[in-house]
Amino acid sequence: MGGSLTLITGGARSGKSTYAIAMGEQSEGRVVYIATAQAGDADMAQRIERHRSERPAEWMTIEEPRHISTAIRGASPHDALVIVDCLTMWVANLLLDHFHDVDAPLQDELERADHDIRHEIADLCALPAELTLDLLVVTNEVGSGVVPPYAAGRAYRDLLGTANQLVARAADRVVLLVAGLPLEIKAP
Repeated sequence: MGGSLTLITGGARSGKSTYAIAMGEQSEGRVVYIATAQAGDADMAQRIERHRSERPAEWMTIEEPRHISTAIRGASPHDALVIVDCLTMWVANLLLDHFHDVDAPLQDELERADHDIRHEIADLCALPAELTLDLLVVTNEVGSGVVPPYAAGRAYRDLLGTANQLVARAADRVVLLVAGLPLEIKAP
């Protein structure tokens, strides 16, 4: 154990989190679970609660919507398996922090968001080597859908696509989940 990065991607409800949890359950060491979702409405609160109930109680769970790398470093996860679930919500949280008006984001806000998210992704991808940990990052593949009709939606789709590419490029392993079935698309 120690020093690997795996990206787990796929569509909504494709089994990504279930797969990541199964990987955690197979781990012989400590598991640290970083949850990035925020309960903005009743449906999201139910989803978060469902995810909580699916995780083993002995795992360390940190609910952190923005400062993932700091949270991981603070958990002293040397030689642990760290699961980040998910990059999708994390990028949304970071992006929304940059917008004064979500319905009409300004070009400079988009450029700052792009810069800051790239920096955060680079920091996250450096953690396995820095802390000798195995890192599983769960994300959604959003590039196969239609072009969003609103500027903020297009910016989000584009930035998440870029974030996914950066993590995939740095990853030792990339797994695509389709209908609950894992397809390894990059192997060490």
